[in-house]
Amino acid sequence: MLESAFLTSLIRIVVVSLFEQTAFDNHEQVVFCHDRASGLKAIIAIHDTRLGPATGGCRMWNYASEQEAIFDVLRLSKGMTYKNAMAGLPMGGGKAVIIGDSKTQKTPELMRAFGRHVQRLGGQYVSAEDVGISPADMAIAAQHTDYIAGLEGKSGDPSPFTAYGTFLGIQAALKHQTGNESLNGKRVAVQGIGHVGYHLCRHLHQAGAQLVVADINQEALKLAVQEFGAKVIESHNIYDEAVDVYAPCALGATVNDDTIGRLKAGIIAGAANNQLATDAHDEILKNKGILYAPDYVINAGGIINVSYEHAYDADASKKQVEGIYDTLSQVFAQAAQNDLPTGIVAAQLAEQKLTAA
Repeated sequence: MLESAFLTSLIRIVVVSLFEQTAFDNHEQVVFCHDRASGLKAIIAIHDTRLGPATGGCRMWNYASEQEAIFDVLRLSKGMTYKNAMAGLPMGGGKAVIIGDSKTQKTPELMRAFGRHVQRLGGQYVSAEDVGISPADMAIAAQHTDYIAGLEGKSGDPSPFTAYGTFLGIQAALKHQTGNESLNGKRVAVQGIGHVGYHLCRHLHQAGAQLVVADINQEALKLAVQEFGAKVIESHNIYDEAVDVYAPCALGATVNDDTIGRLKAGIIAGAANNQLATDAHDEILKNKGILYAPDYVINAGGIINVSYEHAYDADASKKQVEGIYDTLSQVFAQAAQNDLPTGIVAAQLAEQKLTAA
């Protein structure tokens, strides 16, 4: 007998709509996790394991509904399939989300419960940190599972590598669009100054870029002003800024029906996952002359570093992250040659790699 209202509502949602969702897209497995003692409410989505065990981070977010959480984890896990394929990694695509406020509801007991659920999957899914979850949180989960990556003392926090790859991707986009990859004097709007956004701002500042930043965290904004001379604007106004590059580094779907007409950037290149609300926005950006760096290509630096977890080699990891520049250059060139949106080209290349597997 199910006593949890959470599980009851999730099962009802699954039975009614999961297989019909566009985001479901032939997922191999979707697991709903609950632990009464800790209050854990989590979903693990395994999209594709043709290249290897499904690997992707765990996100903790205070979703407005279970439906929203399901939609997010399905899109994120498919994105990990394409990300790992495009990065040439022997990993499939998976993702986990924990429903709750990471600032008030995250406890060691909750993370241990999450680890136990990951362990029950027997290695089909390997987790790591994402929004709302730190390497320290993952270390707690790892007390109860063998399938955690990105741990301190091994590959460590993937955020600096995600930021470095994103920075190189911005250079590749500038090179393709203008013939010059230099960021000196370029205006870049960075939305989200978290772990990745902060490191990206550091790279951009050192390269001579002028930064416009937005975040709900006032302390992060103060740091960006002090260290990088950034201009702070309200989050809802960032789309109206006349900039060379818009770099979304927070949550996804910031390029949507409400914002796409307001964008004044020539390039969209950031670290966030699922930056486009729908695939249709890919075509709209192309028609507007805005160059989009597909998110799962440009933000692969973190998972590339995680892939070296068991035989860590910082130099080899960095060199592979630097390959993001060439991969994006290939996507841009092929899109231009075939008059296609960059997102479609990246998806085609990823599918080719999966089919070959």
